[in-house]
Amino acid sequence: MVALLAHCRAVVFDAYGTLFDVHSATAKETAALGAKAEPVSLLWRQKQLEYTWLRSLMGQHVDFWRVTRDGLDYALAAHGIEDAALAERLMQLYLRLDAYADVAPLLARLKAAGRRAAILTNGSPKMIEAAVKSSGLVLDDLLSVESAGIYKPHPSVYRLAVDRLGPAGELCFVSTNSWDARGAAACGLEVVWLDRWGRMADRLPGSFAATIKSLDELPALLQLD
Repeated sequence: MVALLAHCRAVVFDAYGTLFDVHSATAKETAALGAKAEPVSLLWRQKQLEYTWLRSLMGQHVDFWRVTRDGLDYALAAHGIEDAALAERLMQLYLRLDAYADVAPLLARLKAAGRRAAILTNGSPKMIEAAVKSSGLVLDDLLSVESAGIYKPHPSVYRLAVDRLGPAGELCFVSTNSWDARGAAACGLEVVWLDRWGRMADRLPGSFAATIKSLDELPALLQLD
């Protein structure tokens, strides 16, 4: 694989769905959810994202913890589940999401190569700090949209990474969400779309430097060896 991004001084990761498995919370409550575990999780994630976009358009910002709870309440109600204790357990599990298996080895290689690694996330500081601590991951910077007061893919969010880490053209941004990847690319970052699930990319502005299926493919692009 050609080292397209050897010039990048830092790698900036989306968190949810990229580093952390957003469906691991409901997977740990399958005893309570039964056959509804997967559809509840899928709808929860769908509404969580939709509410970030809609609140941004409405100018009615609240942090991601509130958006996540609103999405969960919708998903549970849509499946006829009324269980306050279960809802609270799921929210607490969202603070301890499982990291994907390819994350820790990549972060170790970045550190060994002297490249900075950061997170740029919709998550509130409380949420992302908890997830990183629970997973044992080590990163140099944790950047939250709360500093911008609006959600991805608003350009001001990606400027947070540029302001902290350096010129956009020297930052590699990685996300599984193609709409997020497009947003970063439209702001001038070097973008790698992590297509974990073989999906079609959203038809939005911004071009990817590369598309990969696993984080195991990123070191070659960055010429870490």
